[in-house]
Amino acid sequence: MKVRIISAIVALIIVIPLIYLGGYPFAIGCGILSMLGYMEILKLKKSHQEIPKVVQVLGLITLLYLVLGNYGETSLDYALSFQRILLPLVLLLIPTVFYKNDKYKMEDAFYLLSAVYLIGLFFNLLIIIRNANVFILLYLVSVTIFTDTFAYVIGCLIGKHKMCPKISPKKSWEGAIAGVIGGVTIALIVYHNLVAKLDFKIILITILLSIIGQIGDLIFSKIKRENDIKDFSNIMPGHGGILDRFDSLTFIVFTYVIIIMFI
Repeated sequence: MKVRIISAIVALIIVIPLIYLGGYPFAIGCGILSMLGYMEILKLKKSHQEIPKVVQVLGLITLLYLVLGNYGETSLDYALSFQRILLPLVLLLIPTVFYKNDKYKMEDAFYLLSAVYLIGLFFNLLIIIRNANVFILLYLVSVTIFTDTFAYVIGCLIGKHKMCPKISPKKSWEGAIAGVIGGVTIALIVYHNLVAKLDFKIILITILLSIIGQIGDLIFSKIKRENDIKDFSNIMPGHGGILDRFDSLTFIVFTYVIIIMFI
C-alpha cells in the first residue's frame, strides 16, 4: 500500500503541472505516454506473434503522427484528416507483402493497426479536449477517478455478487452500482463548479460515462486475462502500466466525444 501511495503521489506531481500548462508540455507528455502504452501492447505475446522491428518503428511513427499531428487543434470538428487516418493503413499493411515465412502476417498488421488507432486517437483527443477546455478534461478525469474509487472501496467492503468473474474476479455489482452513484455525484459537482450549470442532459451523459468507464476497465482486463498477466507493465509500482491507468478514461473520452458530436 505504501508503494502504491508513493507511486500515485509521484504521478500526480508530474501530471498536474502538465495539465495546468497545456500546450507543448501537455502534448509532449501525451506523446511520451502513448509510446509507453504502445510498448505495452507490443509485449502481449499471446495476442500476436513477434512483430519485426522495422514494422514496430513504422507503427511508432504513425502513432506519434496520430497523437501530435494537430497538437494545436481546439475543435473536434477538425480533429482528423484523411491523411492521418490513411497513413497507418498504408505503412502497416504494405510490409505484409514483403516479409516471407509469415514473419509479419495480415492478422498481426490488423492487430498493430488496432493498437495504433486505440492509443493514438485517445491521446490525441486528450490534447484537443485540453486545448478546448481544461475544465472539461478535469470533469472527465473526475468521472474516471471517483467511479473507480467508489467501485473499489464499496466492492471490497460489501461486494458479494460477482459481475464478470472470468474477466475480473474482484469486481462486484455492489461496487459497480456504488461507483456510478459516487462517481456521478462528484463529477457533477466538478462540472457545476468548473464548467456550467447542471441540466438533465449532462446528468444522463455523466451516468452513461460512468457505466461505460467500468465497461472499458473490463475490456482492458479481458486483454490481460487472455495474455495471462496481472498488469500491462510495472512502470507505476502498485498501479501497473500506462494502459492500466487509462483503461476507463479511454472509453469515457471516446463516448463523450461521440455524444457531443451528435448533440
